[in-house]
Amino acid sequence: MGDDTRERRHELGLFLRARRQRTAPEDIGLVGSGRRRTPGLRREELAAAAGISTTWYTFLEQGRDVRASDQVLTAIANALRLDDAERAHLVAISTDDRVDTLDFEYVAPDVADVPDLLDPNPAYVTGSSYDLLAANRSAVELFPGAFGEPRPNLARWVFTEPIAREVLVDWSDVAQGLLARLRANAGRHPGSARFAALERELRGASAEADAWWARYDIAASSHGVKRVRTRSGEERILTHVSFQVADQPDQVLTVYRDAVRR
Repeated sequence: MGDDTRERRHELGLFLRARRQRTAPEDIGLVGSGRRRTPGLRREELAAAAGISTTWYTFLEQGRDVRASDQVLTAIANALRLDDAERAHLVAISTDDRVDTLDFEYVAPDVADVPDLLDPNPAYVTGSSYDLLAANRSAVELFPGAFGEPRPNLARWVFTEPIAREVLVDWSDVAQGLLARLRANAGRHPGSARFAALERELRGASAEADAWWARYDIAASSHGVKRVRTRSGEERILTHVSFQVADQPDQVLTVYRDAVRR
């Protein structure tokens, strides 16, 4: 087994274990199961709910050299009550043996130009590890300090820059969602030095990042509402939507606009 495959199977085991430990016995119809030393389901309980052997499921959690069919993945996902983003992540880390070893991401010039075309709506392009690859003037103004480094990174700004907690009114919700998306991306790039270094940095600098990373929450980029505080102290409510770059699906264009048009 190559190092890339070994890393991916280890990631699969981490994800399954984290989700099993967060699934209550009553979620799968088990009642009166008594007190437990550890939270969540036992391996044998999950295996029974998914209709597979305990030994085979244990091999998956241990990162053994076994492969799960689509039917087995679906059964496990159903037993764990995974949402759409978590199901997609389970499939990705179970069936794709690619490994990402690049320490940088390249954004095409035509893609880098798009945020400027959307001004005055704040817009930026992020890479798979949330490096900020391009941004327009309005985004730079909206998120002060986020774009000032030689290699700016949105996750680093959110978790390590004190001003982020002032700008993002609902910092905890925003930070958890961002980390869940980063965690999903990291799981699809096992063995990446770039992701490993960012994980160490965030967990070393932020107690919240350290605790939330271990939970293995998963989310996908889509749309939502965000409250931000400007430098003048004004609070703005913004809607935002994200689009994947067609030939670089790990790169995402995010665009903001005022929820109440002025």
